[in-house]
Amino acid sequence: MLIARSEAVQAEAVPDVVLKTMLPFDCIRDGKTRFGIVTIPPGARIPVKGLAPHDEDEYSILVKGTMVTTIGEVEHRIQAGDSTLIPAGEAHAVFNDGEEECILVWALVRRS
Repeated sequence: MLIARSEAVQAEAVPDVVLKTMLPFDCIRDGKTRFGIVTIPPGARIPVKGLAPHDEDEYSILVKGTMVTTIGEVEHRIQAGDSTLIPAGEAHAVFNDGEEECILVWALVRRS
C-alpha cells in the first residue's frame, strides 16, 4: 500500500491554482494512472488561455463548487458530485466562474 499525504506533496507550478499529483505514473512499475487533486479559486482558469489536450483519458469528480468545462466550442456546467470523462486528445479547459473555490479530484489513465 502506498499513502500520499497532501501536506507532503508539493504543488505544481500552475498560475492561480493548487495542483498536486498525489500518485504519479511511476509510483508502481508499468503504471498507467496518474492521480491528483486541484483547488481552483474563483475566477481561475486551467489552462490560463485556450484549450489543452492530454495523451491520456481524464476522469474527474468535482468535490466542491461549480464550474464551466469547455470541450472544443461547447461549454458544460458541472457541480459538486458530478463526474466527467474527457477522452485522450480532446482539447478542454475549466473555469471557476463561481464565488467559492472548486476542488476537483482527477485521474489520467493511459489506454495501453
